Amino acid sequence: MPYVIGAPCIDIMDRSCVEECPVDCIYEGDRKLYIQPAECIDCGACEAVCPVEAISALRSVPADQAEFPADNAAFFAEVLPGQDAPIGSPGGSRKVGAVGVDTPMVAAYGADE
Repeated sequence: MPYVIGAPCIDIMDRSCVEECPVDCIYEGDRKLYIQPAECIDCGACEAVCPVEAISALRSVPADQAEFPADNAAFFAEVLPGQDAPIGSPGGSRKVGAVGVDTPMVAAYGADE
């Protein structure tokens, strides 16, 4: 069961999790990081080092973050703004580099506050 990065990562992106991930499955958007669910090996290394406690196992996502698992998957499955194709599962974030855009949900997050 993969891990998910939630709202506490938005506009923080400490990146400790990226350095700790043994399979390079954490990708960088503009405001938030995303875990590629097909590449995640469920080791939990990322969760342990996140200083803002933004990462949780899919089965343990807090109720107030319930929309983040689907949004995390959408980052890889849907065509993001300014992109020609979905990111998919490229086999590591280092191959892709910073994507520089987020899902519409994350891009708009906090705008109504």
